[in-house]
Amino acid sequence: MATARLEHVNISVTDGERSAALLEKLTGWHRRWEGPSLDNGRSIHLGDDHAYLAIHTSPRIEGSFKKSVPMNHIGIAVDDIAAAEDVIVEAGLKPFSHGKYEPGPRSFYFFDWDGIEFEVVSYE
Repeated sequence: MATARLEHVNISVTDGERSAALLEKLTGWHRRWEGPSLDNGRSIHLGDDHAYLAIHTSPRIEGSFKKSVPMNHIGIAVDDIAAAEDVIVEAGLKPFSHGKYEPGPRSFYFFDWDGIEFEVVSYE
């Protein structure tokens, strides 16, 4: 069987620029591509050379997504969890459920402006 890797995840948000700016600051990822997309929308592909998050917005997207329908959260690994939490707080968002789990990552969660849940983890 072939070995696979996750290549991208595509999310819908109400303000693509706002979401991209937050994630650029949080992750250090770069814009791989951006331009027009489905439903008179716009997409920003934000990531590294191997994988990316496609951030899509269009007039039909209303936000306030219900948790766990159908996705629970997006996990992002960072080198400095304290600095990552500072980025989230500076953006006016609220970190919650701080924890430390086996095999050792520290983590916290936050909801973005559209109700999408993210988990930030650090294996430092």
